[in-house]
Amino acid sequence: MIGFVLGTSEGNEILEKVNKITDNIVVSTATNYGGELLKKYKFKHLNTQPLDEEKFKKLIEDFNIKLFVDASHPYAKEVSKTLIKTCDDLNIEYVRYERKSHLDNICDDKIIKIDSYEELPAALKDIEGNVLNTTGSNNAGLINSLNIKNRILHRVLPLPNILQKLIDSGIKIEDIIAIKGPFGKEINDGIIKEYKIKAIITKDSGIEGGMKEKIESALENNTKIIVINRPVVKYKRIYENIDDLIEFISITYNFLYY
Repeated sequence: MIGFVLGTSEGNEILEKVNKITDNIVVSTATNYGGELLKKYKFKHLNTQPLDEEKFKKLIEDFNIKLFVDASHPYAKEVSKTLIKTCDDLNIEYVRYERKSHLDNICDDKIIKIDSYEELPAALKDIEGNVLNTTGSNNAGLINSLNIKNRILHRVLPLPNILQKLIDSGIKIEDIIAIKGPFGKEINDGIIKEYKIKAIITKDSGIEGGMKEKIESALENNTKIIVINRPVVKYKRIYENIDDLIEFISITYNFLYY
């Protein structure tokens, strides 16, 4: 059996191509929403809850998983670290898929890179005006707790539990933009202009995460971009191209099971 942790839009393409090899697949996502997006594919088991080390071990043992593919979000550091350790402990083959950064070949003084959210007040100290947080609802409460002088608007998924969580944390409803991405350039332009955004807080989510359009809109509208750098994780084997990943899976699957 092959295990997959999926946390990005590429999960669809990965499963579609793997299904041409086998349906002996176990899939794990962190949310019910993530699981719903994958139900048209063939697999033996779908988990839609976050897993700790013990639960990963149980999943591997229950389904006799021999290869685990980690295609979690580039910022899901703890998931990757936990899965790496679990696979090492159980002598399971581990491979990482991670989407390419879109920032490697871009150099512009409007792009500010920082390593943590705690650095935001310093990064924003010379920026006057409204700021758009596009890093997700999980970080909205932390950002609000930093007492940043600017008005912060949070662009999040339009899900009832997310909206309630933000409101419960003290974020005003007028500071929430609930809309599902990724977005084309026109929507990014519209939000920047409508809310008079002077800086965007973002993750390095790659082209698949709408980073290209976000940067283009920001630069054209003279808006600063504050990028939270990707966490550093030491992967033993990593692919940035899905076809290369599929080739590795095919070879490894045939070796393990035939």
